[in-house]
Amino acid sequence: MGYPNDLLSTRALIQHGRYALIPPEGRVNNVIPNLQDCRTSIIASPELGPRFAMYTVEILPNGGTNKPFQEEGIETFVYVIAGEVTVTVENKAYTLTAGGFVFAPASLGLGFNNKAQESCRLLLYKQRYRPLTGYEARIVVGNLNEIPEEDYDDMENVKIKNVLPTDLGFDVNFHTLSFYPGGCHPFIETHVQEHGLYLLEGEGVYLIDDRWIPVKTEDFIWFGPYVPQACYGVGRTRFTYIYTKDCNRDIEL
Repeated sequence: MGYPNDLLSTRALIQHGRYALIPPEGRVNNVIPNLQDCRTSIIASPELGPRFAMYTVEILPNGGTNKPFQEEGIETFVYVIAGEVTVTVENKAYTLTAGGFVFAPASLGLGFNNKAQESCRLLLYKQRYRPLTGYEARIVVGNLNEIPEEDYDDMENVKIKNVLPTDLGFDVNFHTLSFYPGGCHPFIETHVQEHGLYLLEGEGVYLIDDRWIPVKTEDFIWFGPYVPQACYGVGRTRFTYIYTKDCNRDIEL
């Protein structure tokens, strides 16, 4: 990496337990024991405040997992940002390209390997499942590019895609929101759900708590329960992010 060309600075904003903005240029590589020939950065963990873990993983050719990510009670999700990767769940292999995803229910776990000649990049998500009597989740495989867009809250210039099923077996969902130039949230949201957002394209201005912050492609944002949030899409292209949302469960007292 070498010597810096200017004074050190960062766009990162960290408020432990409440919110975070983590841009790509400040991330470091983390050694994960069951990953080989991968450049991995842990961008969300309980040490920051989320109830989940999220990673960015660049898999070099012939790299991947030595053994599956598999822990009792932990559900796992992979989303492919770029390239091609083979994901295996319960001994069944799925070949995913950009926009592809796999959800593995609690305790099943998953592994992935790059059998292509070029590196691939993905998001890896893990969370402890909250079971609900009489319901269970199931394996879900798909590609974001094959999911139709819908108008978000009756706004033609804001689009949503629902990635996972919405039935009660699932305690988390992933969505994408796309804001065409001039698009924005209909109001400032303040809710019990936490979100983890990864920006896939474009530029925006995001309200986190009481600050409007410029954000762009490859930024990661997390905010916890009841942190006010909203955004505007800016720039000449659409602004899209994929985000997690806990769902379908009551408050535990």
